Amino acid sequence: MVAIPSRVVTALAVETRDLVREYKGGVRAVNGVSLAVASGEVYGFLGPNGAGKSTTVRMLCTLLRPTAGWAKVAGHDVARDAAAVRRSIGVALQDAAIDPYMTGRELLRLQGVLHGLSRQGCRDRADVLLDRVGLVDAADRRVGTYSGGMRRRLDLALALVHEPVVLFLDEPTTGLDPLSRVTLWDEVRRLNTELGTTVFLTTQYLEEADQLVDRLGIIDDGRIVAEGTPRELKAQVGDPTLAVTPVRAEDRARAREVLSGFGPEVLGAHGCVAVRLAAGAEGLAAVVRAMDDAGVAVREIDLAEPSLDDVFLAATGRHLEGDEAPAPAGPAPAASR
Repeated sequence: MVAIPSRVVTALAVETRDLVREYKGGVRAVNGVSLAVASGEVYGFLGPNGAGKSTTVRMLCTLLRPTAGWAKVAGHDVARDAAAVRRSIGVALQDAAIDPYMTGRELLRLQGVLHGLSRQGCRDRADVLLDRVGLVDAADRRVGTYSGGMRRRLDLALALVHEPVVLFLDEPTTGLDPLSRVTLWDEVRRLNTELGTTVFLTTQYLEEADQLVDRLGIIDDGRIVAEGTPRELKAQVGDPTLAVTPVRAEDRARAREVLSGFGPEVLGAHGCVAVRLAAGAEGLAAVVRAMDDAGVAVREIDLAEPSLDDVFLAATGRHLEGDEAPAPAGPAPAASR
């Protein structure tokens, strides 16, 4: 049996009020963020690069001191009780430094020593975690030979050595191939459902947020501009988007004129005209008839329910440019809830 510090679970795993981080010159990377993340929740922070995601996480992990406001993690104030916060959390940051000359097993045992586990406890915990993240076969290889996905899984295992109450993952799948991304998603779900670990996840990938989180905060320019479950946020956007692509480019203006009678125009992909279709799928036939009557030949017509990109667009006035992750191969994984 591995000796692990007792887990103290509070009703709110993460709580902040008017949290601010200001740099020289008066630049505010985080500008008044207030959060309440329940214990056992997978909470996502969605936003582009530079929005304030990583800065917020670094304050919650006690790596940066807040300029103003306050924050508690696992019931401990990040400024006044930083040591207790660190004992309660696991952290996997974007820029984690992992010694390439050590093996995965050696690094996990060393992490156990740093957390005060016995020698046997370090061995046992390393074995458990190597199996959990699927690195048993690579356990005694130098980390310098690991792929990007393997390094990320090892980084996750290192963050779990002491069974933290709250796990912070800062853009954990950035740069990973689709299969590695889905593998890491599955492991995060298992941690949450089997151990009840609260997960605070930052991401700039829409699909990752949609598939993995229970509740989502959209951050832009240091402020939270929208918050709720993915389903709630999509419902707030409202009507589905109808995109029409005319056969002839010169017909776009006429197509726009026709569609203006069916709903407000929104930003669409290159070559198409898009509107919010208030009538939904039932209104498609009327759109097709109107296009025929106007003499507009249509190459493609697509009706899409609101997405998180629509939510981001509605909240910020632009698309999430950082969402460039390739879609996972095969069927999309099941939602965590």
